[in-house]
This record gives sequence, structure tokens and C-alpha cells, in this order.
Amino acid sequence: MQPYTRHNEVPILDRRARNIEAEYFNRVQIALKQAEAPIRFKIPGLNHLDLILQQDAWIVVDRVLNDVPVAAWTDFQAKGRGALHEPVPCEVRIYHFAARMVLKPALEAIELYVKSSHSNEENDATSTIIPFKKET
Repeated sequence: MQPYTRHNEVPILDRRARNIEAEYFNRVQIALKQAEAPIRFKIPGLNHLDLILQQDAWIVVDRVLNDVPVAAWTDFQAKGRGALHEPVPCEVRIYHFAARMVLKPALEAIELYVKSSHSNEENDATSTIIPFKKET
């Protein structure tokens, strides 16, 4: 999958400096390192909306409208953090009048996605373990 760039091409309605919780940022960084590619998945409960996670941005897109961006977290400034538990400064971009309503469900979707992909990895790892035979 090619990196998504339309969030840099479409006009922005509003942008705000914000902080992203460390738990979300750290989990996404781990998931991206394991996937080695942009990650895309549906946001539960929000019809037609997907979330694209990549190193430089997390973008909510409307897949019915040809992946037009709805909202995005960009410009992560993780290099200045003193510890992993500290929030990460970023910019939240709004492309749609109702985008603020999807920000929290999108972050919750990240948590669900990471937990489900992690549990699948654990299941795969345990299924390949061969038990030692007991000597009788």
C-alpha cells in the first residue's frame, strides 16, 4: 500500500496544536514497526470511515467519497520527549465540519486494532510451540 498523501493536498478547515496520549502514540509506533507498511482498518461504529496509520500522520478517511480526509493527526514531535509516558505534541487537522465527533472513536479504534492484532500474534506464537515428549 502506498503512503496516503491527500491530507497534505486537500484544504484544511481548522488546525490545532494538541497532545496525543503516550499510550496511543507508543502503540501505533510498535504496530507500524511490526507491519512495516501503512496500516488501514475500518473504524467500528462509523460507517464509511477508515483510519490510516503511517509514520507521519494518522488519517481518518471517508472510503465512500474516494478516501477524502475527514481528520488527521500530523506533525508528531516525539524526539523532544523525556520519557515514554509523556504525551506527544502534534497537530490535529480538521477537513470536515463534523470531524471533531470522530476523533475519540478513532483513537478507541486504534486501541481495539492494536489489542486484536497483538492477541492474534500471541495465538500464532502459541500454536507453533511443540511440547517436549515425556520419557516413560
